Amino acid sequence: MSGGWIDISAPLRAGMTVWPGDEPPQIALAQSFASGDPYNLTRLAMSAHTGTHLDAPRHFLPGGAGIDAMPAEAMCGPALVVRVEGGAVRAADVPDGLAPGARILFRTRNSERDLFAGTFFEDYVFLARDAAEKLARAGALLAGIDALSVSGFHEDPAGTHRLLLGAGVWILEGICLRGVEPGEYELVCLPLRIEGADGAPARALLRPLRRPGAL
Repeated sequence: MSGGWIDISAPLRAGMTVWPGDEPPQIALAQSFASGDPYNLTRLAMSAHTGTHLDAPRHFLPGGAGIDAMPAEAMCGPALVVRVEGGAVRAADVPDGLAPGARILFRTRNSERDLFAGTFFEDYVFLARDAAEKLARAGALLAGIDALSVSGFHEDPAGTHRLLLGAGVWILEGICLRGVEPGEYELVCLPLRIEGADGAPARALLRPLRRPGAL
């Protein structure tokens, strides 16, 4: 991508991997040149949590804010990419001294797989509770991970989600960080502004602020 931008969002496509129980996206031409219509018109049906997406507080908190209330400062600004080697993101993986309002993205071994190729891997790396607690205490504004959920597949998803969302940490899931080195970046992450929704698909971009790998 020109201008040094790196696209870390997954292309939406039919048959892509979704969370078990969700319907894969349905993408079809309702009107097309091939059918003799004067224009192409794509019809799209999918969960708000398909592909690269953001969770709003309303996803797990009754009465929580919807995705349309997400502040611009959570979507755009400096972000830190952190490499994690273990089977879960632990508190020790969260940098000490994070400033309030920090945006942090975790690159794990999940990024070495094709997250959306059609196979759902139950053993993905997730955000452990102690890491979520540290992010909440630090006053982070956004936390992202290269998995379809910050919670582990075999654990209650409510705990980690409620801890983060209740502390004002917006959650970015399903990012694609293969080849993205640890370091400081500029993040632009814009979810669809769906009124009152508990989440929305997003286009997410990174641009290095300093030499990658400096951390």
